[in-house]
Amino acid sequence: MTNWPKVSVDIDKDFDMCFACGQKNPIGLKLKFTQEGKGVRAEFTPGELHQGWSGVVHGGIIGCILDEAMSYAALFEGVNSLTARMQTRFKRPLQTGESLIITARVTKQTRKLIEAKAEMHLTDGTPVADSTATMFIASKQEVKWDFCQTTTKTSIL
Repeated sequence: MTNWPKVSVDIDKDFDMCFACGQKNPIGLKLKFTQEGKGVRAEFTPGELHQGWSGVVHGGIIGCILDEAMSYAALFEGVNSLTARMQTRFKRPLQTGESLIITARVTKQTRKLIEAKAEMHLTDGTPVADSTATMFIASKQEVKWDFCQTTTKTSIL
C-alpha cells in the first residue's frame, strides 16, 4: 500500500454538510441514526430526486445509505472510519416513496480495521439490500451523545 496517498481528514469538523447525514446540506439525505442495542438504526423514504430509472431508486443512493449506516455503527463504538472495501447485494428494486428501515453493526474490530454489516428493509420487513464493509480506523474518539459531536482522542493512523 505504498502507493496510497496520505489523506488528511478533519474529524473535528461537524457533520452538517455530509451528503448522507448532514442536516444543513440542501441536497443531502439528512439521515438520522440512533443507537439500537449493539448497532444503529435509521428510517428513510427516498423520493423522486433519488431515482435512476423512472420511479426506481438509484443503486448509488442505496449504497450510500448502507455505507453511512456502517460508518455510524463504527462511530457509535467510538471509532472514526473510512471505507476501504464494500460489497452490496441488491435483493429487489426499490421504488421511490417506499419507506425504509436501515440497520448496521460492527462485526469485527482489529487495531487498524473495522468490519461491519448493514441491512435495508421495507417497513414491513421485506429485504431490499445488504452490505458488508472493511473500513480503515481513522481515529478513536470519545462519543458525546449530543448527536454526532465527538472529541478526538488520537489522530489519524
